[in-house]
Amino acid sequence: MLKEKIKLMTDSCSDIPTALAEELGIGMLYFPVTVDGVCARELKDFTKEEFYEKIAAAQEYPSTAQITPFEMHDTFLNLYEQGYSDVIYVTIGSGGSATHDNAVAARAQFYSEDMRDDRPMRIHIIDGRNYTATYGYGVVEAAKMLRRGADCAEVIDYLLDWVASAAVYFIPLTLKYVKRSGRVSAAAAFAGELLGLRPVCRIVDCKSDVLTKVRGEQHIVPHMLKIAADNMIPHTPYTIMHGKDDTLAKELAAQLTKQLGYPPAQYWAIGATVTCNAGPEVVGLVIRQQRRALQESV
Repeated sequence: MLKEKIKLMTDSCSDIPTALAEELGIGMLYFPVTVDGVCARELKDFTKEEFYEKIAAAQEYPSTAQITPFEMHDTFLNLYEQGYSDVIYVTIGSGGSATHDNAVAARAQFYSEDMRDDRPMRIHIIDGRNYTATYGYGVVEAAKMLRRGADCAEVIDYLLDWVASAAVYFIPLTLKYVKRSGRVSAAAAFAGELLGLRPVCRIVDCKSDVLTKVRGEQHIVPHMLKIAADNMIPHTPYTIMHGKDDTLAKELAAQLTKQLGYPPAQYWAIGATVTCNAGPEVVGLVIRQQRRALQESV
C-alpha cells in the first residue's frame, strides 16, 4: 500500500494564528471581508490587529462573504498536482455559511472533471459545526497528530469527535455588532446599553442563545469561571479568545489556570469574520463539553 500524503486544510474563520498554521503546514482558505466598499481577504491582506482599526473607522458595517466553489476547486486541483493522496478540509459550520456546501460542490467537480482513475485523491470534508477555535483548536491538534504519524482515519475520527463536543461562550463588551448579527435582539441590546448589561452568549452547532446577562465588567470573569465549572469536562483542554483589548482575557486565563490547575491550550485573538458578528471587544472561552450526536465526514 502506498504511503498516505495528507493535506490538512481549514478556513480563516478558524482564527488559527497565521504563524501557527504555517508552522504546522495547515492549508488556509481566506474569507472575503468588505469594509466601506473595499473587499479584501482576512489574514491574507490584513492582520487581525489591522482589522480592529478598520472596523473602528468604518463608515458602514463590514460584511463577509462565503468562499466560492471555484476557489476551492482550484485549491483541490493544485493539491492533486502536488501528489497528495488525501485532503482533509474542516470548514466553518454549515449552519452559519454556505462555504461547507461549496466545498462539497467543488469536490464533486474535481472528481468528475480532473481526477484520473489511476491516481485518486480522496477529499474528506468535515463540518466544523461552529466558528472560531471551536473547530480551529481541533485542526491544530489534528496537524500535530499528523506530525506524530497518525493516519487519515485516526485524524478524521478525532476531528469528528472534537467538533461534536466543543462549544464557545463569549461576552461582547459592545453590543451594536451582536445586535446587527442577530445574536442579541435590538431591544435587548438597547436595554443592555442603557443599563450596563452584557449578554453571556453560547454558540453550539452554529445556534446562538443568550444564557444570562451580567452587569459591569467586574462580573465577567467570575461568570466565565462558573461556566467552565458547570459545563466543561474535567481535565480537558480549553482556549481563551479575545478581541482588541485582552485585559479581561488575561485575567480569565490566570483565574482558570488557578481553578483548573493547568493553563489554556491556546490563547487566540478573533479574526475579521468573527469580529464582524461579535465586535472587536469580546472575551470568550472554548471548551469541551458533553458530546452531541456524531456526524460523518462527507
